Amino acid sequence: MIQAIKLGPIRLAKYRNLVSAEVFSEIEQFAKKLAGLKVVHLNTTASGGGVAEILYTLVPLLNGVGLAARWYTIKVPKTFFETTKQMHNYLQGKKGDLSEAQRQLYLKINEGVAKDLLALKTDIWVVHDPQLAAVAGHLPNLHPSIWRCHIDTSHPNIFVWRFLLPFIQKYDCYIFTLRKYLGPGLEPQKAKIFTPAIDPLSVKNRPLPQNKAKEIISQFGINPEKPLISQISRFDPWKDPWGVIDAYRQAKKEIPTLQLALIGSFAADDPEANEVVADIKKYAKGDPAIFILSNQDKVFNLEVNAFQTVSNIIIQKSTKEGFGLTVTEGMWKGKPVIGGKAGGIVGQIVDGETGFLVTTAAQTAEKIVYLLKNPDKAVKMGKKGKERVREKFLITRLLLDHLKLYDELV
Repeated sequence: MIQAIKLGPIRLAKYRNLVSAEVFSEIEQFAKKLAGLKVVHLNTTASGGGVAEILYTLVPLLNGVGLAARWYTIKVPKTFFETTKQMHNYLQGKKGDLSEAQRQLYLKINEGVAKDLLALKTDIWVVHDPQLAAVAGHLPNLHPSIWRCHIDTSHPNIFVWRFLLPFIQKYDCYIFTLRKYLGPGLEPQKAKIFTPAIDPLSVKNRPLPQNKAKEIISQFGINPEKPLISQISRFDPWKDPWGVIDAYRQAKKEIPTLQLALIGSFAADDPEANEVVADIKKYAKGDPAIFILSNQDKVFNLEVNAFQTVSNIIIQKSTKEGFGLTVTEGMWKGKPVIGGKAGGIVGQIVDGETGFLVTTAAQTAEKIVYLLKNPDKAVKMGKKGKERVREKFLITRLLLDHLKLYDELV
């Protein structure tokens, strides 16, 4: 059931000019102490979401500084991901409950994955998100171990939370993005708070010349000389793409040439995406200035970079959001970001300084119009946002967080 994701090491030296000398030296010191330490990271998929993006850099960096890190994903029936997507929604507060059949399927797959993991020899386990949390119930050698929860569990559905809680409690440590995500029944002293981070040298985040970026997005029918706003995220109800379309329509009354790009990806562990895309296409009512694109349209990391580089404003109007790496990415491109007043977005955007926090479509539209009519303010916000990312949300900081935690656990 498990499959290894094989990636070459990334040398820390590549990031020397992006971080302070103090941080660079601290990473080297911890890496020297932990040389050869074996670490296994486990999640569901190698593409289509923020967890995979982080691991694509974090695991090679761990190897690059001298640890022995491995990354595994799983190959399981589609029905498992249908169940775990419902679980994801319940843990973010949706009402209802898993059926008994869904619970049994979840436990059966976790037990099967755990059997495969028994053959692995490691010093530390890191299991990501709820989909595989229950492997802890079938791995007697799961110590020391970390459960990393990337979603907003501040107000979880109590029925589903109680189902998972006995498994989560077996881990030696849990990592959450915000302290308020720590669900009921967990020991506060076992919790760590790490915010996610982006790789500034990845294809998606490295500097892209404006003329090249404009050339790329024009291939999708967009006029790069007209104002463009973009929301880039999974096709998920919590991201409120309908609210983004409402905001665009209101803003377009004052900015008639406005264009909107809604860009997402289809991931193996998110079967709900097809329904969401069908619904937002219907909601767009054939508007030629609304572009709904995905990896199925050949919009990959370079193309996302291009959209973020050309866009006047980045939107992330989520109603629930564990963190929202697309906010970080937009800020890193020097763009003002308008984000939903939810979860980890609130910790990224300094309201009125690096962007705006909103709750309604009307507020979003108002801020879109303000920024497009005040381009100097937009530029100033974008510069402040980029520096905030440099200080707080780069992968080197997350690497140091992990090294410190591994050192503590062993």
